[in-house]
Amino acid sequence: MPDLSHGGDADTAAVNALRSAVMRLSRRLKHQRVDESLSPTEMSVLGTLAQCGSATPGELARKEHVQPPSMTRIVALLEAKGLVRLEPHPEDRRQKVVSQTERAEAMLEESRRRRNAWLAELVGGLTEEEWAALRAAAPVLEKLAHM
Repeated sequence: MPDLSHGGDADTAAVNALRSAVMRLSRRLKHQRVDESLSPTEMSVLGTLAQCGSATPGELARKEHVQPPSMTRIVALLEAKGLVRLEPHPEDRRQKVVSQTERAEAMLEESRRRRNAWLAELVGGLTEEEWAALRAAAPVLEKLAHM
């Protein structure tokens, strides 16, 4: 496992370049949204529900790294927009389970389609060697995103 905490200038420069590139690309991807009325956090919650399935607001708060009261507000906004539904928890009637609606599924699918098309257009400007390097880096970036 590399220790970059005391790395040389090359390691520092590489980490800085990676951070900058990931942040810039992320910002540009966020602008490819289908529904501009949703905040990035609301989109993230819908994405988490799509990936992980139904969850309690507390579980969503942990996964999204926000405080439970904030998640309660986000879920209420999404419910008002018809993108999630709240149902009684099967084992603990004091809790609710949040599920995405078909409308949310369709919106997320369209968002993925639009973002993938935009990214594929960008990738079309890469050389074959750059594209191969990016394909090889994708699993590593995915790992970093979930660490």
